[in-house]
Amino acid sequence: MSRRPRLYFSLRSPYSWLTVLRLRETVPEVFEAMECYPYWDPDARTSLALAQRGGEFHYIQMSRAKHLYMLLDTKRLAEQQGLAMAWPIDVDPWWELPHLAWLLARREGRAWEFYEAVTEARWGRGDNICDPGVIRAAAERAGLDPERTVRAPEDPSIREEAVGCLYQAYLDDVFGIPYLKWGRHRFWGFDRLDAFLDVWQPTLQGA
Repeated sequence: MSRRPRLYFSLRSPYSWLTVLRLRETVPEVFEAMECYPYWDPDARTSLALAQRGGEFHYIQMSRAKHLYMLLDTKRLAEQQGLAMAWPIDVDPWWELPHLAWLLARREGRAWEFYEAVTEARWGRGDNICDPGVIRAAAERAGLDPERTVRAPEDPSIREEAVGCLYQAYLDDVFGIPYLKWGRHRFWGFDRLDAFLDVWQPTLQGA
């Protein structure tokens, strides 16, 4: 298994946020050591392009009961780690905006500065990260051109890259976030992070 592990993350998911925090604490160079793919609910344009490539979106929207459980569970997990957490209210969100903006930030070499700014906005302050104003502010904080960043979904090459991310997720059978894959090993959820580290870290340390 010479390939790097794949991390599928979402700017929407609190479990993804907690997983990335733990990963960065445990393996500071994690983003250089892993292939990172954003994962989000695609809009009609991205969904059509994904279908034309032969892919599907495996994720199924959760019920209200599961959503309420997740709210309580993630707050409990955040408190255990000494983190203050705000819960944003998503009304008709357009997840293309923050996730395609992240792809642009990666091209500019500012992926994780932008990631930090966006997750601080969402989970630190409860901001709506599908609001162009919030993304502009995150881009400025990350050292990016704010206007170019909010226009990322209009860039055909960014759209194509985004479809490629979701197509790879389809090939890897990703159905929920966070999702870690290394060779034959697959781990879904924050509570599987230690199991992933038990498998991967010894190899990383040996290298």
